[in-house]
Amino acid sequence: MSTQAPAGERFQSFSAFYPHYIHEHSNRTCRRIHVVGSALVLVVLGVAVVTRNPWWLLAMPLVGYGFAWVGHFFFEKKRPATFKYPLWSLMGDWRMFWEVVSGKRRF
Repeated sequence: MSTQAPAGERFQSFSAFYPHYIHEHSNRTCRRIHVVGSALVLVVLGVAVVTRNPWWLLAMPLVGYGFAWVGHFFFEKKRPATFKYPLWSLMGDWRMFWEVVSGKRRF
């Protein structure tokens, strides 16, 4: 099964995109960095709620994307899918995070 959209076309659904997303995270270090970044996003959200300081919310995308992009540029050696599929990439991040923490995907 190909993990790429046909030449010149885009994925038409998240379910078609997700195998591509997982393939883009085949490097274990990249995947681990993503999971850690997603966990830290939840920590930052918790800090924002506990402190009632909405400024912490600005740190969420910096933490999340910062970790993810380090994983892609330095370990996968490719551009993240975020640039072409921003919403589906975000959905893929959280699905992969859930799969890892629930034991369905290897950390």
